[in-house]
Amino acid sequence: MAQHDKYISPFSTRYASDEMQYIFSDDNKFRTWRRLWIALAKAEQKQGLAITDEQIAELEAHKDDINYEDAIAREKLVRHDVMSHVYAYGLQCPKAKGIIHLGATSCYVGDNTDIIVMRQGLELVRKKLVGVLAKLAHFAKEYKDMPCMAYTHCQPAQPTTVGKRATLWANELVMDLQEIDHRLAVLQLRGVKGTTGTQASFMELFKGDADKIRAVDASIAKEMGFAPEAVIPVSGQTYSRKVDAFILNALAGIGQSCMKFATDLRLLANFKEMEEPFEKNQIGSSAMPYKRNPMRCERINALARYVCVDTLNTAMTSSLQFFERTLDDSANKRIAVAEAFLGVDAILNIMMNVCDGLVVYDKVVRARVMNELPFMATENIMMDAVKKGGNRQELHEKLRVHSQAAARVVKEEGGKNDLIDRICADPAFMITREEVEAILRPEQFTGRSCEQVEEYLRDVIRPLLAENADLLGEKQELSV
Repeated sequence: MAQHDKYISPFSTRYASDEMQYIFSDDNKFRTWRRLWIALAKAEQKQGLAITDEQIAELEAHKDDINYEDAIAREKLVRHDVMSHVYAYGLQCPKAKGIIHLGATSCYVGDNTDIIVMRQGLELVRKKLVGVLAKLAHFAKEYKDMPCMAYTHCQPAQPTTVGKRATLWANELVMDLQEIDHRLAVLQLRGVKGTTGTQASFMELFKGDADKIRAVDASIAKEMGFAPEAVIPVSGQTYSRKVDAFILNALAGIGQSCMKFATDLRLLANFKEMEEPFEKNQIGSSAMPYKRNPMRCERINALARYVCVDTLNTAMTSSLQFFERTLDDSANKRIAVAEAFLGVDAILNIMMNVCDGLVVYDKVVRARVMNELPFMATENIMMDAVKKGGNRQELHEKLRVHSQAAARVVKEEGGKNDLIDRICADPAFMITREEVEAILRPEQFTGRSCEQVEEYLRDVIRPLLAENADLLGEKQELSV
């Protein structure tokens, strides 16, 4: 039954997926702690410590059934979360309780779990990012040759195509995917480093045998799904908080790209050229029944803004770590890191939903092109007139005068663009209406847009999707 008398994060109730919420759940966290304690015991046993198979089997038997009540009661007494869970685990494993957490400090489970959880989060983000790219690629292919107005300074400029614009959205997400892949590739486990990173406790346990300590690090890494060598080379008590900052910057990059897409789509919705999906029973406004507000794109922008600003948390936390460790990171990072992942998860869910049902109003798109095309065509018209014997400078001046007059009709009188009528009526241009109509074909003004789409899909997107075929096929239905 839902609680209505306490604050509950909107990430839990409205935005983030169950998958991402599980990754940052208590169950995943504390089960990972227990897996790490088991990995530590196995590694220490392998290097000769007096740890029995029976003890390890007992730990294995209770790795998933967390006795939360015991841990919570103990934490109220001792004010230490790790030792409370060591105690609770020991209650379930009386034979093994004496070797749980042997030689380790709290950061052994805390930091290693954070790294494992962030890796899980990055893998889920990566999957959804690939899904969005697949949908944008399909859209780009479908509309690769549909002329539309392009804009510089948010003012009409030389036409492009609807599909070419989609490749711009996609390419920024490809850059984000590359950054996520890089973060996954360089992510390292903390391993066993001891209280200040010196491994002094392990030197005591293994009587100064450094090879055995290094072997423990490698064994734990392998047990937790990392390469044996993927352990940070040096640390204080904690892994460098720059790792958190780097990862949040990568997530913020996705936020930036999605905000650009959503902003463009909101503007296009205002132009009535394109829209996000709008459901049959959806209400656009409480006061204005006719409205179709771009609320999904607005939500993308809202969440992306949050994620981008959130990077300041990890930047400041990384900057303000005293010497080998200080605890002012803990409260901040357990909020900042989790919410960055939940935020990006929500953004990509919405992106998949929107990109799966983008609406293009082709007649409006063409009408808006045709309304501006006379201005775009003036250079071609001038060149044709010069070929017929006209003076380029005189024709340029006439076009300047005619264009400004036509612009006044549009802007000041609210009339139709009559530039072509003015040009046809001016004998200096020596051109008929039929000849002008032949020039005024939008497809002639989009350059290599269509080819660029085809080349981009062929050279960049299709190989990427082929490499990640197992991640495709996901659809997203939004709860609200």
